[in-house]
Amino acid sequence: MLTDVTDPTTARTIPDLVRRCAYAYPDRDAVVDGAVRLGFPQLADETERFARGLIRHGVTPGDRVAIWAPNGWRWVVAALGAVSAGAVLVPLNTRFKGAEAAYILGRTRARLLITDDGFLGNHYVAMLDDQELPHLSTVVVMAGDPPRSAARRSVLAWDDLLAGGAAVPVAEARRRAAAVAPDDLCDIFFTSGTTGQPKGVLLAHGQTIQLYVSWSERATLRPGDRCLLVNPFFHTFGYKAGIIACLLRGTAIVPQPVLDVAASLELVERERITVLPGPPTLYTSILDHPERAGRDLSSLRVAITGATTVPVALIERLRTELAMPTVLTAYGLTESGGTATMCRPEDTPVTVATTCGAPVSDVDVRVVGFDGVPLPAGEPGEVLIRGYNVTRGYFEDEAATLEAIDSDGWLRTGDVGVLDERGYLRITDRIKDMFIVGGFNAYPAEIEQALARHPGVAEAAVVGVPDDRLGEVGRAFVVPHPGSDIEAAEVVAFCRANLANYKVPRSVILVEALPRNASGKVVKSSLREAT
Repeated sequence: MLTDVTDPTTARTIPDLVRRCAYAYPDRDAVVDGAVRLGFPQLADETERFARGLIRHGVTPGDRVAIWAPNGWRWVVAALGAVSAGAVLVPLNTRFKGAEAAYILGRTRARLLITDDGFLGNHYVAMLDDQELPHLSTVVVMAGDPPRSAARRSVLAWDDLLAGGAAVPVAEARRRAAAVAPDDLCDIFFTSGTTGQPKGVLLAHGQTIQLYVSWSERATLRPGDRCLLVNPFFHTFGYKAGIIACLLRGTAIVPQPVLDVAASLELVERERITVLPGPPTLYTSILDHPERAGRDLSSLRVAITGATTVPVALIERLRTELAMPTVLTAYGLTESGGTATMCRPEDTPVTVATTCGAPVSDVDVRVVGFDGVPLPAGEPGEVLIRGYNVTRGYFEDEAATLEAIDSDGWLRTGDVGVLDERGYLRITDRIKDMFIVGGFNAYPAEIEQALARHPGVAEAAVVGVPDDRLGEVGRAFVVPHPGSDIEAAEVVAFCRANLANYKVPRSVILVEALPRNASGKVVKSSLREAT
């Protein structure tokens, strides 16, 4: 079927998407990163140059190409260039140490690595010198002079890779990009590994495009929007709901390498940011930042977040104090391509705060009991997802794939949730985070939601801790609002007035901040260790 070559939303693959954007948005910014401003045609050109460089250095279709670097324009170009050369992208967490990165590089037999050596004092090239990585033949350093490596692999500067690519005919790069098919793998995102070694989630071009056409439509992205991306690109929230979604709608990508609220405020004002995705803590930090009053944030139009606990008060503050008309929550996991459900712009603050929205188009969600039988509306159980967005499986791990996805295509999420009569999903917790108090199931997210309603509480996280009499009881870690003088006993009393007794935390620890990973999620394992 013929499609409009100037309509990015009809693209079949990511290389096809990049090409269509160049036609559809010839005069709009695609990426704005400090002094670097790439229009969509320029982004397409840079992507092709990078793909030619990869081809010159031996990357063939299906090879894995890894990126270990923070958000920036070169990350965008490298990722798009890799998949345009037919390679499979493997993003690495910038917080990894050498052994952690080497596990994924070795597991995927990555052929080439692109990195920002020296980011935040991390010398990534040296971190890999003592790692056995026989398949890794080339490392490309994004900026500066490439360091010497003790390992037997080539270390190139970014510009040297591009210069070498000049020997590859443009026609060859375009043939390679055109040969990519919708069912071809585009990337392997590794799960956090909370229950063992990380597993590589396989996602394809066609399902990625289809999913983020739906996502970007509900997010109301449009040509001329400008999206500040603090979410790490090595996570699906940053790459898929960030880079890919922005390309689909002609929205400018404004990357920020690390979360710095003062810098975010300056960028919103200077670049007239309209779309601001991020975890709830990002918005809380902006609302409470002392510089906010002196900044012009009137351009902000859309906020998109996702978490089990989003206070209604936070949604209302975004709509009133920042005058943001569209505030949305969404839910998904890496195995569902990053998205499964999403709120709609017309949803009320209560709906946005207390649910993750309804399934996106052509995706099914159900809640089942421990016996696998679907439960009626209002009954909590495990959330299952089925649809085109579900992963093709785990990389070279058939046993894990069969455990996660049943014969009917339903993905087990490990999340506990409730569907209401409208089909909107509310996530109540992770199955593994639930604790049992005297025989009663206690879900931390429900307790955290109650704590968030206390006027003196900015953030809270609850974990189960051992108890001689009841088996387990709750312990709450609470971040007070700036200027608040709340005490632990006051928090416990508040919970007793609003929760059943078995849900009330038996202890409260006041902290300055909650431990979070680079994706903004609270690291509850660290809290359990602190107990």
